[in-house]
Parts: sequence; C-alpha cells; structure tokens
Amino acid sequence: MVEFEKVTPGPLLASISGPADLKALREEQLPQLAQEIRKYLVDAVSRTGGHLGPNLGVVELTMALHRVFDSPADTLIFDTGHQAYVHKLLTGRLDFTQLRQAGGVSGYPSRAESEHDVVENSHASTAISWADGISRERARQGNERHVVAVIGDGALTGGMAWEAINNLAESDDRNVVIVVNDNGRSYAPTIGGLAHHLDALRTSPSYEKALAWGKKHLLSHGKPGEVAFEALHGLKTGVRELVAPNAMFAELGLKYIGTVDGHDSVALETALQRAKSLGGPVLVHVITQKGRGYTPAEEDVADRFHAVGVIHPETGLPLVPSRFGWTAVFADEIVKLADEDPTIVGVTAAMMAPVGLKPMFEKYPDRVVDVGIAEQHAVTAAAGMAFAGAHPVFAVYATFLNRAFDQVLMDVALHKAGVTFVLDRAGVTGDDGASHNGMWDISLMSMIPGLELASPRDEATLRAALQRAVTVKDAPTLIRYPKGALPDPILALESTEFGDVLAGSVTQVADEVVILATGSLAETGLEAAFQLSQAVEGDASDLTITVIDPLWMLPVKENLVKRLASAKLVVCLEDGLETGGYAANLREEMAKQKVFTPVVSKGIPKQFLQHASRGQIIHELGLDTEAVVATVRDYLAL
Repeated sequence: MVEFEKVTPGPLLASISGPADLKALREEQLPQLAQEIRKYLVDAVSRTGGHLGPNLGVVELTMALHRVFDSPADTLIFDTGHQAYVHKLLTGRLDFTQLRQAGGVSGYPSRAESEHDVVENSHASTAISWADGISRERARQGNERHVVAVIGDGALTGGMAWEAINNLAESDDRNVVIVVNDNGRSYAPTIGGLAHHLDALRTSPSYEKALAWGKKHLLSHGKPGEVAFEALHGLKTGVRELVAPNAMFAELGLKYIGTVDGHDSVALETALQRAKSLGGPVLVHVITQKGRGYTPAEEDVADRFHAVGVIHPETGLPLVPSRFGWTAVFADEIVKLADEDPTIVGVTAAMMAPVGLKPMFEKYPDRVVDVGIAEQHAVTAAAGMAFAGAHPVFAVYATFLNRAFDQVLMDVALHKAGVTFVLDRAGVTGDDGASHNGMWDISLMSMIPGLELASPRDEATLRAALQRAVTVKDAPTLIRYPKGALPDPILALESTEFGDVLAGSVTQVADEVVILATGSLAETGLEAAFQLSQAVEGDASDLTITVIDPLWMLPVKENLVKRLASAKLVVCLEDGLETGGYAANLREEMAKQKVFTPVVSKGIPKQFLQHASRGQIIHELGLDTEAVVATVRDYLAL
C-alpha cells in the first residue's frame, strides 16, 4: 500500500462532521465552502487517483441536497456513485489519504462506511429504480420521508431509468425527487435523441434572453431591484417553464422544475425546496459543468478528467507516464482489421475512448456506434447488425457485460450471430471495488452454447485472438484482457492445437505437473514452474513441470483433455470466478472423456471483493507465485 501525506481541509470544510453542520452555515459562507471542497478534491485525488471531474461538477448540488433534505432519514441515492466524493466529505469522511485503497475510503458509496450511503453501485441507470422501490414500500408503511435519486443525463440513456420513470409517474402519493445532473456527458459527451432534447432545454435562446433582460433592468434600480432580481434568480426555474413548457418529463407525468444553474446555491436550494413541497414524484433538471473550477479538467475535451491516476495538482499531468496498455493494442488492431474488412463495425456503450474505439471512430465515423449506457440494447442491436451483414465488435468493460447476459444468450447465441465481444478490465481490477471487478464473465459465458472465449497473455496473442474472432461468422466470440500495462512478450516453446506450451515438455510425459496458466496469470505460471523445477532438481522422480496457455479457454478443447490424461496433477490459474469457471468446465470435459487427473483450481472465490490494489487482492486470494508454488508442494509433499 502506498502511503500518502494527509491533505488538510480548509477551515469551513474541517468544521463539518455531518449534514447538521452544513445546515448551520450562513448562505454567504457557501461559496467559500465550495471553493474549499474543490481544492481538497484536487489535492487529494491528484495523489491517489480517482474520479475527479464528476465530483468537481456536483459540489454546489451536493451541498444543496444536504441542506434541503435530512439524510439519512431522507434517502439520497447516487447514480452511478462516482460523483459521491462530495457527499462523503459532507457526511464526515474527511480523510481521503487512502482513497480507493485497502482500509481507506472507497471510490463509491458504501454502506460499510456510513448510514448516509444506500446503494453501493457503479452500474449506471439504476438509481430511479431504487427510489421507486424504497418509496413504494415507505408509502405502504405510511412513511412520508423523501427519496432523492441523483442521476446524470448520460445514465438517462439507459433503459432501466425509463422503466422506473414509467412506474413512478403513475404514483402521485410518493415523495420522490429525481435530480437530473445534466452536464451533457457520461464519460464523454452524451449521445442520442435524449441528449439533443436536453441540450435544447439547456441552451434555449429565449431563456437566456429573459435572464439577461432581468439582470440588466432590475439591477439598475438600486436595492429594490437587487431584491427583485434575487427573487427572480432563485425562482428562475419558473422562467424556464414559461419559455420551454413542453419539457418531455412533464409530458411523461412528472412534475418538472428546470433548468437550474447547478453552480448557484441559491437557485439550487430554492428549486429543491419547491420540489420537496410539491409532493409526489418531481424531476429537477440541473445544469452542471463537469470538472468545474479546475482548469486542466475544464480544458480536457475528452472526458473532463472523469477518472485520473496520480497527477500533478497544478498542471493535471501524470506524474508517471502510462505504459502501453492492453486497450491501446486493441485500439490499434481493430483499425487495422477494419481497414481490411469493411463489414467490421465497432459498438460501445458510452465509453468510446476508455475501451479503445475512438481511433476507429476518427477514421471510420460511420462504422462505430455509441448506443449510450445501454448494454442490453447494444448486444441485441449487434445481433441485428450481424443479421444484416456486419461483424459487430462490442467493446465493453467486463463487469458491464453482466447486464446483458440474456441478450448474449437469446439474441446472439441462439441466432448464431457473428458478434465479437471485447472485454476490457477483465478479472481483478481492484481500486474501484466490488462492482468493477470483471470476474464473472467466464462463468456466465460458459453457459452459452457455441460461444468461444479467449484470454490472451500478451500483445501478440491479443492481436492474434482478435484476428481470428472477426472471422467467426456463425457464433459469438469473446476476448478478455485485464486493466493496465502489457507484460513483456511471453513466447511459446511451441504452438499446438490445444494451446501454447510455455515451459516444460511439448509432448506428453507421465507424472508431470501441468500448470494451465491463462491470460494475465501466464507469467505467474511460468515463475511458479521455474521455482518448482528448482525445488525438484535432482529428485529421483525427475518431475516435469509443464506450463500450457490454452489461449481459447471455452469451449474446453478435447485434445487438451487427452494431453492431461497421464499427468500427476493439473493446476488451473484463472483470473475469474472459480464457480463455473475454466477449471470447472475443464473437470466437466475430463469427466466426459473419463480422464481422472486431479485438478486444483486457483481462481477467485464466490465473494464480492473489497477495494484494494490488484496486487493486494491477487496475494490475498492465493493467486501469486508463492501461493501457487506452495499449493503444488503441499499436494505432492515436496
């Protein structure tokens, strides 16, 4: 664990141990507090890394929420949760020294940390469903406390949000406030028809003209005019409703207040108080600026410093340049393949740059489709594209494909659609906690008939896997790789029909120990084999330690099972869930072929992993070299 010097909060921020202290502040103190919060965020997050831009954009909004509502009696739900740092600061968590590290504050809301945290999510578009469920049961119990869901305009591109709105809109007896944090972005600028509608409301010329007229004429009349303008400023949501009366939310049956300047504390508190008093479901449309108050973030066109590593707080530049990573290899190779094959189409769910499709979009803008935060739709749309003659490549974080399992099964696999899924950040990712570890995909995808799954170990095998995947036209293919930098090339002694032999014997040897080292754990398998070979050197048994990378893990190859028939022990290393994972599928295929070689599974147990570094988690799970060596030595009594 890296030790960081503690950042000292400003005097106002330091005085706040909970919402009651915030409520006690005078209105004229709020700009200073907002400034102190932004400075603290920049100073703290620049040392540890984390979600900086989203939190800089919601400072005044979060302050207003806690001044108007009474958390935890009133429930605040943040969607997706990466903008909850300010909420943490205002609810007594002022030490960000170990942010996103083991033992420190998590990067998302956490019930283990505070009674003010409710939903430990980072999967978007869920907050309104939570609010619907909580408010529904409270209404049944006669509890009239408010439920507030804070959701970004990007998350409103997800279907779940609209399913929840559909349910809420017919219930006028529930005290629910939906705050749309509209900054025109998710990771990058928000796309789709919804984005265009919100943008029209946000930039209405008549609205801006009305405000400019009010400011010019009222402030010219001395103190009475100042009072009048302040009233107009605080109630300017009413002006918006006059000049944009056909807001779609009102048409859906929700009371609508907006738009509100998300950096104006007076306007925010006025709008939220009004929403609170109206009763029934109310939507408050708030305009914020992602990265607000930090010049490097404001000038970052790509994503407004959505997430950063360790950076220089003044310049925003990384202190340590990033090594060439897995995502960059995919980004380069998919463009090369698209050059050769005009049927290849890229698909992303609001994460074009993070998953590596931006270079392809820049070269072939009509061949990269961004569907918004709508993974289910992305998969079914990809099946449709395949039917019409394309080969879609859906690049997505591994944890987010969980949301579209049914679509992969019933829309892609059932219809034998040639769709390639590229899973970034597969396996243990660590810092962002339970919801971001991409550990479920092997288990889930192993249930899908016909699906082929590859786990490359280095740059060359990633390129080769992608080249092969896009040639498969009658079944889904999936390629998974971890977060971060590439390892050095890991060369094979020989490439065979059952995988690459990385060390040991290419041919079958009696009583050998075979380590099946998959994907990101290939290097660990090689290191373990070397140490074990040293341990048995000169032993009368002359034990052979062989390391095989199966490359394409699913379905399990029959000839690999035959290769393992005479082995003394098989150790399977996988950066994924043990339950239903690669080793489980291997055992099933071995049983079918009546091969009874013992298989020891080294993977991730069926549990949610708390935030820590990848290295710490790998060590704790017994997936590092020392643990693998100890497992084999114990089994063989070496």
